Amino acid sequence: MRAFRRRPRARHGSTGEPAVDPRTPWPERRVPEDPEAAAREFWRHWHDVLPELSAALGEDNPRAAETLLCDAVAGVHPDLQFSLERGTRSLYALVVSGREDPALRPYTDAWKAAAPPDDAIWEFHDSVPPVPDPAGVTVNLGSHRIALGDVRVVAQVDAAEGVVDVAVHHPVFAELGEAERTAMTFLPLDAALGERLAGERLRRVETAVAPPQSTVTLGELRDLVLGLAGNVGEAH
Repeated sequence: MRAFRRRPRARHGSTGEPAVDPRTPWPERRVPEDPEAAAREFWRHWHDVLPELSAALGEDNPRAAETLLCDAVAGVHPDLQFSLERGTRSLYALVVSGREDPALRPYTDAWKAAAPPDDAIWEFHDSVPPVPDPAGVTVNLGSHRIALGDVRVVAQVDAAEGVVDVAVHHPVFAELGEAERTAMTFLPLDAALGERLAGERLRRVETAVAPPQSTVTLGELRDLVLGLAGNVGEAH
């Protein structure tokens, strides 16, 4: 069983890691001083490229669509990540995530505050949203097809702190490498709770390779976390 601390999260420095040649560091990435101004610039760019973006997605060319937004997202903050997804209420979703790093929250907050209203085509998320039914999701990882419906979780509630310690198990864990097991430990939790609620309410996260006892499903974990007193998150 491998344990992880979900909080605090490490942050990357502004100069990044060395390139392949260690004598040539990555150029320094500028961090905007004014998150609101950076957000306004992003949305100006968004409206400018929206016709090209829609065309790229309509042609099933997500790489071209992402290319149109890479520099604009980095302009909000260079440590932000983004993805273009199928929406839950709209046709498409744009997700911009700071991976629940508190230092990035002012930038994602400003980005979301300046976003246009969701409509039939686009919805906008400032953290990875939960999946409506994680039990129906199957993840392709190398040669493995991993059904999240087979994930089982040991959950220990610390009611005084309002957090939960979890151990995540899937029958395929014994066949995966360490990096793959780590990814498949956190992915089901974010799918069930959404990135923000998982970051707020999960304290200690462990990978359980051997089948544990007294487990719950991802849906039951969601209900448990949403039932915590003083819960400020929401999973839809």
